Amino acid sequence: MNYENLMTHSEEINELLARYGVKFGIYKNNEFKEQLFPFDMIPRVIGGEEFDTLEKGLKQRVMALNLFIKDIYEDKKIIKDGVIPEEFVYAGSGFLVECDGVTPPKGIYSHISGIDLVQGKNGEWYVLEDNLRIPSGASYPMIARELCRKCNPKIYAETQIEDNRNYAKLLRRTMDYVNTGGHTVILSPGRYNAAYFEHSYLAEKTGAHLATGTELIVENDHLYFQDYSGNKERVGAVYRRISDEYLDPMTFNKESVIGIPHIYDIYRKGNVALINAPGNGVADDKGIYYFVPKMVKYYLGEDAILQNAPTYLPFYEEDMKYVLENFDNLVLKDVAEAGGYGVVFGSKLTREEKEKFIAMLKNEPRRFIAQEVIDFMDIDIWDEGKIVPRKADLRAFVLMADEPLVWKSGLTRFSRNPDSFIVNSSQGGGFKDTWVLSR
Repeated sequence: MNYENLMTHSEEINELLARYGVKFGIYKNNEFKEQLFPFDMIPRVIGGEEFDTLEKGLKQRVMALNLFIKDIYEDKKIIKDGVIPEEFVYAGSGFLVECDGVTPPKGIYSHISGIDLVQGKNGEWYVLEDNLRIPSGASYPMIARELCRKCNPKIYAETQIEDNRNYAKLLRRTMDYVNTGGHTVILSPGRYNAAYFEHSYLAEKTGAHLATGTELIVENDHLYFQDYSGNKERVGAVYRRISDEYLDPMTFNKESVIGIPHIYDIYRKGNVALINAPGNGVADDKGIYYFVPKMVKYYLGEDAILQNAPTYLPFYEEDMKYVLENFDNLVLKDVAEAGGYGVVFGSKLTREEKEKFIAMLKNEPRRFIAQEVIDFMDIDIWDEGKIVPRKADLRAFVLMADEPLVWKSGLTRFSRNPDSFIVNSSQGGGFKDTWVLSR
């Protein structure tokens, strides 16, 4: 495919994205870092048949993860049957005791799942992470393709690409399916949040109300949206873009000023849907990730279509021995970290750093997982006037309504550093559109 014409618009597109506020931010060590999310004009292209396999595997994985969360907060059979040690469930920061015994509308927990994958040089896809709390990023390829289509409509007319504009339709279908009666709102911390562009963009595309906590009130066991004139309208579904701990100061963090007092009380009663459900973090803990293929077998009676990266749990004596013997060939990840933080390549440590880390690993084995370093496929990016190879991943989006729905697009993130495997935007990475070829 000839991308030459697209690349001539690179500077123009990135200027427009900056003007729209396409940024990324993360809190780390009590500091907030915000930066622009640079866009690369060369799309990632995935064949239709190849994506069919991905789609089947993604649906299977998300169905199993939803069943796992439901089980953990209800009967806990997977623990009783010895498939997953209870230490891995209850010791993780994602398990919320407040959610125990609470079933969301239609029994769906992860309505929007962001599954991060990489493709090995052998062509096989591996899952690196399951993001089930507040996965972000769908709006970036949506707006980027919208702008690129205006720059060069011909290439999109002549190439058989799945249209990614249907994400809003899939999201609306998902929200409507669990709505308990009333309007749907997207709950944002406010216009100064780094992801505010996404909140407002998705609200516009889905027709949902964009609201902050001050515009939503609980009265008579129901949730209401109150406009600037004081008019109230009932709300039946909240796509919340704030973390669990800030959602309701009466239940979680009492110092939260961006949440809605008593919303969790009416959620318990089934009077409002929360998208995604609080407590989902129990399933996207990096330690729990190790067990997802076992979940697929346990709940669905099937072998996992998509494989994890080869992973070891130092929690187990046998795995700890393997990690210590092969330390220099592994990547170690802190299960509580995100955004590319807490990732350590054994080969990059000095002797002193290695000794210090191993001592910490032995002292806190539940805190870390170890993985083989996958030599994943390079993809082309446009860098200072030339095409160069860089490492990249793919965040695929799976929505759960009356059935699992896989968006035939996705967020491809790439490293701008030629020596780095870390593609996270918080680590200086960029993004590109993902073209799924139609058949």
